[in-house]
Amino acid sequence: MKKNLLITAFAVSLCLLSGTLSICVAQDAQLSLQEAQNCADGVAQALIDNFWGASFKERPDRYFFNKMSAQADMGTGDYWPQAHAIDVVTDAYVRTKDEKYCQLYDLWRQGMPRFNPNARQGRRRGDLSWNAYVDDMEWRCLALIRIYEATGDTFYLNKARQMYADWIWTQWGPDDEAPWYGGITWKTDVSKSKNACSNGPAAIIAARLAQFATVDASNEKNKSAKEYQDEALKIYQWERKYLWNSQSGAVFDNMNRDGGIGRFSLSYNQGTFIGAAVELFRLTKDPSLLDDAILTARYTTGPMSRRNRGVLSDAPGGDGGLFHGIFYRYLANLIVLPELDDSVRKEFTDYLLYSATTMVRQGLNHDTMLYAGRWRRPQPANEPSALNPHVTGCTLLEAVCKVLSASEKNHDPLVMTNPLNLCY
Repeated sequence: MKKNLLITAFAVSLCLLSGTLSICVAQDAQLSLQEAQNCADGVAQALIDNFWGASFKERPDRYFFNKMSAQADMGTGDYWPQAHAIDVVTDAYVRTKDEKYCQLYDLWRQGMPRFNPNARQGRRRGDLSWNAYVDDMEWRCLALIRIYEATGDTFYLNKARQMYADWIWTQWGPDDEAPWYGGITWKTDVSKSKNACSNGPAAIIAARLAQFATVDASNEKNKSAKEYQDEALKIYQWERKYLWNSQSGAVFDNMNRDGGIGRFSLSYNQGTFIGAAVELFRLTKDPSLLDDAILTARYTTGPMSRRNRGVLSDAPGGDGGLFHGIFYRYLANLIVLPELDDSVRKEFTDYLLYSATTMVRQGLNHDTMLYAGRWRRPQPANEPSALNPHVTGCTLLEAVCKVLSASEKNHDPLVMTNPLNLCY
């Protein structure tokens, strides 16, 4: 004990002599709520300053997120990151109630399909929101539901209903077609590939829409709460049966055209399986759903994270740069459930805090407030950063803010800033 005190005193003396006491302490300290909020503000502003196209003088009407920072590349070949970037804006708006975030919604709704090259697929169908990738449309659908929750504007809810009714649920099944016996297809022109990335989000969408079935109930694309809930359970149970390992909690990637299972696990599929179980638990209170979510979370925070000293893999670019952020979002939704056992809550909170602390102390460039997907090496300020990993960093910090805020309110997450009590 005395030896430890002497070592600590010596280290502090060195810090005092060098004028770096605050830095030395910060490197060892776990993130506090205040620091997490400050960092979340910083990375959200960096998202807008560096990736929001309309921030650049050359393109003042370019209302979508570029795939690289500071106009390193003004193009984007991807539709789906747009939904996750606007989700971060929603996180920041719900947390701060700062109108500067809310003001982006209508611009994004107009500009995202107009400038995105993938919109040409939808243009041929008369709706710029359509995309051949079903999961891409699902991410956007989820983002629209959250914007409705944050603003109360039913335009976003009704658009989500239309997308689900016309383009997502229509990709189910058939129930009697061997060897798949259901499932939501991954891509409209690859109808026999049933993937976790298209089924997990679809189950979440249906469960979320069930919560709002009485809002603007006469909308032509609306269904009853029971219909939505039944569809959510059907999708979830299919994924659980065919793509989930009930012993380990691993979520496998896909069932292919031959009925074979792609037996590899990606963090975002882990996350959406957890997310679907949590949303269905909210509706049904079936404790087995919590058991499923906990097992899957433990596989991700355990075996999938041991390979990189307690955090998920480095993910500096490509689609993989976004995967981890999706997991953190849905892990946080599990953590703040009032019904979750406190010891389990602490287990997952500790993991989330360790991940965020590692990122902030070692991987975040505090001059640019950009995160480039490497946990222990910040991106040099003179090198461009990619959108996807930065969105993951933003999502991780917002998840920590949500969890720590809920903890301060005696584990009562439904007394948070959103007046509808449902914005996650």
